[in-house]
Amino acid sequence: MAGNWLKAAWTEVMVRRRMIRTLGAVAMASSLAGTRGVTGATSPATEVGRGAWRIDTHNHAVPPKMQEWAVRSGILPPDQSKWPTWARWSQAATEEVMEQNRMAAVVTSSPAPFEVFADSAQVATGARVINESLADLVREQPKRFGFFAYLPLTDVDASLAETEYALDTLGAEGVLLLTHVNGRYIGDKSFEPLFSELDRRRAVLFVHPQFLPGGTPPGIPDFMGDFLLDTTRAALSLMIGGTLDRYPDLSIILSHGGGFLPYMAARIDSRSHDEEGIDPVRLRSYVRRFYYDTAMPTSPYATPTLLRAADHTHLLYGTDYSMRTAEATRYVTEQLTQDPLIEPRLHRAIERDNALRLLPSLARRMGVTV
Repeated sequence: MAGNWLKAAWTEVMVRRRMIRTLGAVAMASSLAGTRGVTGATSPATEVGRGAWRIDTHNHAVPPKMQEWAVRSGILPPDQSKWPTWARWSQAATEEVMEQNRMAAVVTSSPAPFEVFADSAQVATGARVINESLADLVREQPKRFGFFAYLPLTDVDASLAETEYALDTLGAEGVLLLTHVNGRYIGDKSFEPLFSELDRRRAVLFVHPQFLPGGTPPGIPDFMGDFLLDTTRAALSLMIGGTLDRYPDLSIILSHGGGFLPYMAARIDSRSHDEEGIDPVRLRSYVRRFYYDTAMPTSPYATPTLLRAADHTHLLYGTDYSMRTAEATRYVTEQLTQDPLIEPRLHRAIERDNALRLLPSLARRMGVTV
């Protein structure tokens, strides 16, 4: 549960709640109208009373086949006690976290940084192992799991081949794109063939950060600032490089609430007056086009900005488990549940319905009509 300091912060936010609700009334009505498209829509409280109902779109897994391959390839040491936290995944622990947090399903992925691989050939081999491992998990429990396929972006041709295999043969919900390769962010023109194919397929893209080019300053954990900046850089590269304009049929999820993008969008807007920014109208359309997950997590600092910046139908429940512990996952979920700025129907949209509309193949497996 939140400490006294957080409760005090929530109290301060409540003072601004009426103003925010009034200013956002029209946008809210438009956004929530779409939530009625899911059969049997009820309030979150009613759904929780029935059992699991949330859909976690920011979830990570390292099934045994991946673990074994990583050890054979020298990526992980044979001694499991020396494995990093991300590698110590188990299906049993995941299902326990799902039960504790009333998750009906998770869409999992494995954002292995390119730096852990020896070369591009190993990246491509690793991508195939990752995707087949995650597909096995979905095959075993199709109503409870989905996955975003890992793409070996170090080689665009290999990424195109893996896209075809993952989407057509393995049945992935979409693809995971790491933010940059060798200093080139995903908005770089060298990735055009891949984005063209993904757009043709009207694919869902899950953009996940990694280490910043140049490394992390000593003493500052990368998750505190670097990951958020890395996501922001990737989003800006897609905006400034014209990717969003050229490929209108892509659905792009930005991790961790979009990093700094919603917060610093006004700076981009203001620079347009110096002929260095982005036209304000285009900027607003870009910001509202992205999807954002709640793995920031929501807070009295992040929520007001995210609700004002984003299309409410583009907000998704995300926890970052198993990169985060079970305790942290519970905390993230509690903060979202207790957030006083999020109305009950919007909770329903964020924690379930928006994901079902975005991921129709998962909805079909779950037996939900969208």
